[in-house]
Amino acid sequence: MAIYRGKYILEGLDTIPPEMERDLDLAYDLCSELKASSPCAMCGKCCHQPFITVRDEEVERVANGAGMEIYDFVMEHLYREDDRWLFKVTNPCAFLREDNKCRIWKDRPEICDDFPYMVSMFMGRVYLAITHPDHDIMGDLEYMDDTWPCTPIIKSRIRGMIDEARHKRQAQS
Repeated sequence: MAIYRGKYILEGLDTIPPEMERDLDLAYDLCSELKASSPCAMCGKCCHQPFITVRDEEVERVANGAGMEIYDFVMEHLYREDDRWLFKVTNPCAFLREDNKCRIWKDRPEICDDFPYMVSMFMGRVYLAITHPDHDIMGDLEYMDDTWPCTPIIKSRIRGMIDEARHKRQAQS
């Protein structure tokens, strides 16, 4: 299995071919731009997602943010599946306060900061749209909840951003 940028698992690949990595970089940059231009509205809606992961190197930091010893944090809040840690409680996350603010905001797992712009599910769809010129991403975004503050931002900007990335891709060829 190949790993892109140290956290995105690409199953079925032993290595990432250079041309694929170039296209992944375009998708990554597009998603990064969306994230940077659309700060979190702190609505708390993403705190209800299943499969909130905590990478091995984050466990100690997140445990400290929760004010817990590592062992107690792991036993109370995490379980292990497919070589990754997942929060046991995610509907809502155990660290979501009643005012929809995160109790561990400063030390939250990276996936919480990345959601929804930099997670594999969205980036994979952006990658496909960039690499397949006839592919319209809008159908791929049906899973997005239109009541979320970030969804209208994504849906209003994504086509133009993908067109721009396709032009960059073509110029690089």
